[in-house]
Formats: sequence, C-alpha cells, structure tokens
Amino acid sequence: MIYLSSFHFPSADVEFGFFNSQKRTCYDSFYPFQVLSRRHLELLEFEPVTILYGGNGSGKTTALNIIAETLHLKREALYNRSNFFEDYTRYCDYDLSASLPQASRVITSDDVFNYMLNLRSLNEGIDEKREELFQEFLDAKYSDFHFRTMEDFEELQKVNLARRKTQSKYVRSRLMDNVREQSNGESAFRYFVEKIGEDGLYLLDEPENSLAPARQQELVEFLESSARFFGCQFVIATHSPFLLAMRGAKIYDLDEDPAAVRKWTQLENVRAYYDFFKRHAEEF
Repeated sequence: MIYLSSFHFPSADVEFGFFNSQKRTCYDSFYPFQVLSRRHLELLEFEPVTILYGGNGSGKTTALNIIAETLHLKREALYNRSNFFEDYTRYCDYDLSASLPQASRVITSDDVFNYMLNLRSLNEGIDEKREELFQEFLDAKYSDFHFRTMEDFEELQKVNLARRKTQSKYVRSRLMDNVREQSNGESAFRYFVEKIGEDGLYLLDEPENSLAPARQQELVEFLESSARFFGCQFVIATHSPFLLAMRGAKIYDLDEDPAAVRKWTQLENVRAYYDFFKRHAEEF
C-alpha cells in the first residue's frame, strides 16, 4: 500500500532565499536547513517499503523527522527540534495517494529505548514486590487469624489463599502474570509488534538498534508481511544489511551526492560486510 507517494524538500536556492530574508543573527545553526541540500536531495518518491541509507550525518534521521513533522504524525520521544523546524517545513510539500490512516506514526530508537527502560523499571518493581509477598505468604499461612468484621475480609482472603497454595503459587497469583523479564532484543521486537498495526504509514528510525541479527531477520519478515498483506507503508532509516535486503525495497543512498537510488548490494556498508566474510570464508 502507498499512502505517501512523494515528498519535496527545499532546494539550496530556496534555502539561500530564506537566509537572505532573516534578521536573526544569534544562531550558530539553522538546522534542519543545509543538511539535505548538501546532498542535493529535493525529492523522495516512495514504494510500499522505502529505505534511507547513509552514515552518521548523512541526514537520514533528519529526513524522517521532517516528513513526520510536516505530516503531523504521532510520536512519543522528543527529538532534536530546532527553532527553524517550522520555517523549514513551510517549504516542504508532499503528495498522497490515499488519506493517512489514524495509526500512522514515527518510531525512533529513543521510543524503543524508553520502552525497554519502562519494562525494566516495572520488572524491578515486580522483583521487590515478590520479596514482600514471600514474607506475606509466611505471615498469612501461619497466622492465628480470626475473622471478626468485614474490615478483616481482605486479610481473610490472604490467609485462605496461603493455606490453599504453595509459596510459589501464592506469589504468582498475587503478581501480574503477564510481566516477565525479557532481554533487550525481545523487548525491542515486542515494541514494534505492539505499535505497528494494520493500515498505516510508519516511519522507522534505525529499528535494528538493540536487535541481534536473528531478531533483525524476524523484524524483516514482520515488516514484509505488514506491507504485503496488511496495508502498511514503511519509510525506514537504516544501515542494517538485513533490512536493506528487504524484498522490493527502494533504497536511497544519502552518502551519494546527489543522493541516488541504489541496489542494496551496491551500498558501501553492505560491500564491507561482504568483503570481510569473503576474506574469512575458509574459517567457517
């Protein structure tokens, strides 16, 4: 599915006209001006899966943030939004093939990281509560409790539960069963599955962060299925060879000047992996 068919960024000439009109001189940077124009990137044309590839400073994350800001997409984590973002987006334009679904959003590595921190904090709280419940079980099981008034009802429930169950089953029943310790990779993958639903435009900023190679390949399968069967469109900033190899993906190489469409096997980062493993092929 294609919702966003193209996006237009201001040219270097348009940016120069903006600078000439400014009376503000106290800023060291006009970010996001002069980032994408350095690569003469003025137009992106999208497929169901479009990938922005490039090294640090190439502008791939900046491009995602500009698109998200212009389209007013939902987001969670804050980002590097300078005083000139609104000025810049006024010079942007875009074409839609269909109206944007409500679920459309941008997902950044900061979103995933914050989610993992929240889960870790929750699990740490569960650990502390577990220790309290171990003692609560012993107190309830061996207490000389007598039910007198309705105010004692909650304590009665604890005593009856403790006398019917083993310590581990008592603690398990008193905790949230669905909160479990997970690795960072499992938590990160779970975040994408929870946030990406049917029918939406999703902008993903380096989703491979915190994912091991096997999990990255699972994510690729999930994204490919979402694009093919569930009405999703993806614009992804990445340098992961697993994501770059997604079937049918259109890849913009932002390391090139001007930025150009490339096959994933032509990209410098992928070639570096290929050459490395080729040199060490006999060791496998």
